[in-house]
Amino acid sequence: MSAMNSPTGQQTKQQSRTYDSAFLKACRREPVPHTPVWFMRQAGRSLPEYLKVREGIPMLESCMRPELVKEITLQPVRRHQVDAAIYFSDIVVPLKAIGVDLDIKPGVGPVVADPIRTRADLDRLRDLTPDDVHYVTEAIGMLTEELGDTPLIGFAGAPFTLASYLVEGGPSRNHEHTKALMYGDPQLWADLLDRLAEITSAFLKVQIEAGASAIQLFDSWVGALAPADYRRSILPASAKVFDAVAGYGVPRIHFGVGTGELLGLMGEAGADVVGVDWRVPLDEAARRVGPGKALQGNLDPAVLFASTEVVEAKADEVLAAAKDLEGHVFNLGHGVMPSMDPDALTRLVAYVHERTAV
Repeated sequence: MSAMNSPTGQQTKQQSRTYDSAFLKACRREPVPHTPVWFMRQAGRSLPEYLKVREGIPMLESCMRPELVKEITLQPVRRHQVDAAIYFSDIVVPLKAIGVDLDIKPGVGPVVADPIRTRADLDRLRDLTPDDVHYVTEAIGMLTEELGDTPLIGFAGAPFTLASYLVEGGPSRNHEHTKALMYGDPQLWADLLDRLAEITSAFLKVQIEAGASAIQLFDSWVGALAPADYRRSILPASAKVFDAVAGYGVPRIHFGVGTGELLGLMGEAGADVVGVDWRVPLDEAARRVGPGKALQGNLDPAVLFASTEVVEAKADEVLAAAKDLEGHVFNLGHGVMPSMDPDALTRLVAYVHERTAV
């Protein structure tokens, strides 16, 4: 029996308390009382209560205030009755914590003052220590007291996506500088991703040791790559992250956008659960990923702007495609959008629970 299939002495109190939750059972590919539901980016974005508490507070600062992080993380659990909470943070938080000069600009995203382009630039990426993110440990400690038997998902950005922001200097449509470095100096690229894998692993370990019951590695931009490039230039670093946290026995989820051609490789990287966006039906995704993995997904987020009848019909399609999966966590095929109706999300959770109740 694998570490993920059996409680261990290494588990925190919260991980033991949430072990038999529907969410964790689905991740372990065990029978569930109902299909569990949570939404990427559920902490914030569409909720009026989120906008109220965040008013006037920059994004990165809000990620470093434990009381605020606790409140924002709990808001969708209270409102939507989802089966798991997702820790409120941002993928660039560990980079900021080790001294990278960056900011999250409204309407743009993360912007890096001095992009990394040369070997000398690697020296700016020092190791991450728990003291660098003490506010994460504090926030998760408060959260787990409030969450009871509801699991908390920790998360981090994957090495490729972090590298893309660092090399481009911000969001990029075509990733010109990133791919030029990857193709033009493969050794420097490998060293950069290896360094980022160490930072990401340390960040996830902090979250798990503080009480997170699962983790998700979020690779926003990796869908820009061909499978051969992923296998050669990305998979080793992602695998290093998953290997680093394997001993904790918590489920490991891997998600990327536009990754239909990469699903099998993303499973190979070591995830227990492979996230699927809305472009590939779950039954086809299962064929690509292969046996031994649960799947997460994959309702098109835009469907939530349609009528309740349409949302339910599309949810039924997702559930039908998932009926023969070894394990299924219902989610959107990407994140919650800022202009979504929160009540539509609440209705969707109730609908999936009702339709799948044993």
